[in-house]
Amino acid sequence: MPRYALAVAGLLTSFTVGTAARHDAERIAPNDNRQSAGELHGSVLSVRLEARNGMWFPEGENGVGVETAAWAEVGKPLANPGPIIRVTAGTTVKASLHNALAKPLTVYGFASARGMKDSIVIAPGATRDAQFVATGAGTYYYAGQTAPGPVQARVNEDSQLNGVIIVDPVGAKASSDRVFVISWWFVLDSLSPSGLGRGTMSINGLSWPHTERLDVVQNDSVHWRVINLTSIDHPMHLHGFYFRIDARGDGARDTLLAAADRRMAVTEMLNPGETMAMSWSPTRPGNWIFHCHFAGHLSHHVAMDTDKGVPAPQNEAHHMTDAPHQMYGLVMGIHVAPRGVVAAAPRDARAIRLIMREKPNVYGTHPGYAFVLGGTPAEANADSLPVPGPALVLERGKPVAVTIVNQSKDRAAVHWHGIELQSYPDGVPGWSGMGKDILPSVAPGDSITVRFTPPRVGTFMYHSHFNEFQQITSGLYGPLIVVEPGQKFDPGVDRVLMFSDGGPTMNVISGPFPPILLNGSAHPAPLEFRAGTRYRLRVIAITGDAPVELNLANGDKPMEWRALARDGMTLPDAQATKHSASLVFDPGQIFDYEFTPQSTGALTLRYGVPKFAAPPGYTQTSVAVHVH
Repeated sequence: MPRYALAVAGLLTSFTVGTAARHDAERIAPNDNRQSAGELHGSVLSVRLEARNGMWFPEGENGVGVETAAWAEVGKPLANPGPIIRVTAGTTVKASLHNALAKPLTVYGFASARGMKDSIVIAPGATRDAQFVATGAGTYYYAGQTAPGPVQARVNEDSQLNGVIIVDPVGAKASSDRVFVISWWFVLDSLSPSGLGRGTMSINGLSWPHTERLDVVQNDSVHWRVINLTSIDHPMHLHGFYFRIDARGDGARDTLLAAADRRMAVTEMLNPGETMAMSWSPTRPGNWIFHCHFAGHLSHHVAMDTDKGVPAPQNEAHHMTDAPHQMYGLVMGIHVAPRGVVAAAPRDARAIRLIMREKPNVYGTHPGYAFVLGGTPAEANADSLPVPGPALVLERGKPVAVTIVNQSKDRAAVHWHGIELQSYPDGVPGWSGMGKDILPSVAPGDSITVRFTPPRVGTFMYHSHFNEFQQITSGLYGPLIVVEPGQKFDPGVDRVLMFSDGGPTMNVISGPFPPILLNGSAHPAPLEFRAGTRYRLRVIAITGDAPVELNLANGDKPMEWRALARDGMTLPDAQATKHSASLVFDPGQIFDYEFTPQSTGALTLRYGVPKFAAPPGYTQTSVAVHVH
């Protein structure tokens, strides 16, 4: 979250609510990026765009509105994102760009360099022409800026001046892919408990629970393009299914990955200005979500009904909300219609009791939470608050029935992260399931049993999916390991490295920021290894709002490890390669590595927030590694 402070330049302070919005202001409509702009004549697309001010309502017409700039085709309504330009490779794009704003407008994306590397400046009231040849197939974008500072630092009056450029390959069939643009709008307030005045994060101009509902059919082939036009990274996570990364780009270049290089994931980190093309198939029906895995990016901090960091329930009467979901911001809901017989929940399952506990004043004045396993000494000890929760070791193909017992004062829900399961047990209260059979949250003093069968061996995790901004950062998570039937998990050579937060962050701008924990400790004990022994390192990130940098080195010389799996899926031979033992990753990402120390001696495991995201004066944590 300290990255918000680094992103800020020239903040607005005005906002309006519902019908109090300016009646004379033009409404900015959400754009689903399905209708291409301009007129095509032969191999030339002509498009006339203009930037002008309007009122944007990311939470629906009756929600909180903000005045901001956006793009439109000349003579047509404003849209957020701006009109999409979609052409075939080789097409010449001729753009007429008009600035109807009161300030000089810098426009990016319409020259040969593309992305944020090229720009033209348009005076107020002026029009300039731009032209480029769409030479490379892929996902690109354009953007505008009137305030000083880096273009990626736009947070309010210019933050919605974005649009998409898609270049299709020659001879390609008409595509049914969907294009999703991530944007944000924020006002900072140094007097606010959170450091924020008001803010939102949106996908195609809307914020959950108002984002578009995506309707697909079981076993369809789904193709998406995702573009990050904010100044921070977003770990985009799909519930219940793996997706394949087909291409990655930065707005100036887009690389279609060779078949051997395409990787499977459930969470993909999208850095500022980056794009990705992804494909997946919804093999199981029901309701699912695709969301950013930063807890703050689906918390009340990105709800426009939150003012100065304080949720304002009285404002919710102005527009529809989905309070049972307890989510806002960067979330999209997916309805998968069944095709054929719907599988029944497994029976004759191994019974597991997972107890959620709460203890007051663990993190200053804030409570701590923990999961404990039923039938263990931890359950008998009422003061036990283990962090992380117990490692759940399951067997591939063996059904489990997990009873979640809520002994806390908050409501509860558990998401089985990365597991391919049925919709109902997926763990999103008020959403997971199908039809009238929707998963509820677990009230204090109550319990619920969910059933699933893990289909593959790998490293996964479980974590809270209710009030995540507080519950995840305060202890509600644990590793989940799936082994072959009859196989034993040996912690001597099978090491879990789980990175998390040591409590919640209340002021997301100035902190104080909690330490990053390794296996629940801010000051981990030395790690012990034996030379010549082959170890499996299961690296899991469940920090709230910060990326993690991890390095294993001998002095200044990085060690080597071999990649084994990503997000629980075993890598193909072409990707299971040796490389430097260093990694920058986001919450929701999981990596398995093979590490074999060759000689005795002292190594160092260093981890923490990377420099690009760290507050001033921050230092990473070093852990001694003894090789015997």
